[in-house]
Amino acid sequence: MERALRDFVWQRAKGCCEYCQLPEASSVLPFHIDHIQARKHRGQTVAENLALACYDCNSYKGPNIAGIDVPGDVITRLFHPRQDEWATHFIWQGGLIVPRTGIGRVTLYVLVLNDPDRVVLRLALIQSGAFTPSTDAS
Repeated sequence: MERALRDFVWQRAKGCCEYCQLPEASSVLPFHIDHIQARKHRGQTVAENLALACYDCNSYKGPNIAGIDVPGDVITRLFHPRQDEWATHFIWQGGLIVPRTGIGRVTLYVLVLNDPDRVVLRLALIQSGAFTPSTDAS
């Protein structure tokens, strides 16, 4: 990946994970540039298909582009940071990320967004003032 494209992705995301909103400065593990649609699914290495992701979100997401939404066992695509507005699919409740839609539920499940350790970390960062969850992230 070209340096200019890598820099653009980091700047566009303002150094925060585009899935869980964790700031890179608050993470002990390195962030990654995620192919929203994985290369194995014909995803290209272009700005519109790239998102900054924390280690956990990137690891859990892997090449997944969808999951099964529990009500009705419907195959549902994951949250797409370039096409979706974060606040349409999720809301904050303390350190918890609460889904508002099927896309939100599936993404929450596949990316394990509310793993207890992740919730504790976010809550501690919020309480210390080191992290203010955004309600309008996209």
